Amino acid sequence: MSAIDDSTFRGLAGTLSGVARTLQAEPDLDTTLMAIVKAAVDYIPGAEHAGISLVERGKVRTVAPTCDIVETIDQLQYDMREGPCVDAIAEHQTYRSGDIGKETRWPVFGPAAAGHGIHSMLSYRLFVTDTTLGALNLYSSRFDAFEPRTEPDGRLFADHAAIALIGAQRHAQMTIAVEHRDTIATAKGILMERHDVDAARAFRMLVEASQKANMKLHQVAAWLAENRREALGVPPANRR
Repeated sequence: MSAIDDSTFRGLAGTLSGVARTLQAEPDLDTTLMAIVKAAVDYIPGAEHAGISLVERGKVRTVAPTCDIVETIDQLQYDMREGPCVDAIAEHQTYRSGDIGKETRWPVFGPAAAGHGIHSMLSYRLFVTDTTLGALNLYSSRFDAFEPRTEPDGRLFADHAAIALIGAQRHAQMTIAVEHRDTIATAKGILMERHDVDAARAFRMLVEASQKANMKLHQVAAWLAENRREALGVPPANRR
């Protein structure tokens, strides 16, 4: 590796480390997503706009777009079922185009995107091990905005972003799980006091109520906790 190449590599590594530390410091999933797209526009040469296509329960939606055009272009891809973002998620590859309107790979989507003023796109699959989280998508109104060397640099950034994203998702899931656990524990305590039953029987009562009401267990527990006085047979306080 030449001195110039080595200097470039050290600069890139330093930038990525800084980005990674910034993303890991974000307090929640939404803030992390916004930090990812902002850093992408700031860091990746040629990028004017950015967004993340997030895969959730078999469906794809756009999150943290830097502007309205991102949502418009993404929705075209979802509706037409073709485009660099769709292929990046499905084919597990990176897709780049410098003249999207003339792309034979996406004959329907390409002209539609160009009609909205977007001519260059670069899409990276976001993944951790075998789990596909979605895609990081970059957009430009200029032709040939993304040079070939941009791909590996952006790939390294996308890898860091995917790690930060999966961490934020797991943290959010754990927070929700803890909240539900506490709510269910409170509801069990109410039933144990009201009906003089043990914890196992109280939990079965919650499950049965959940099934009969066609509600999630934590929703039944939350309702019970909110209506504690009535559940314990305590008459409501007199109101003046």
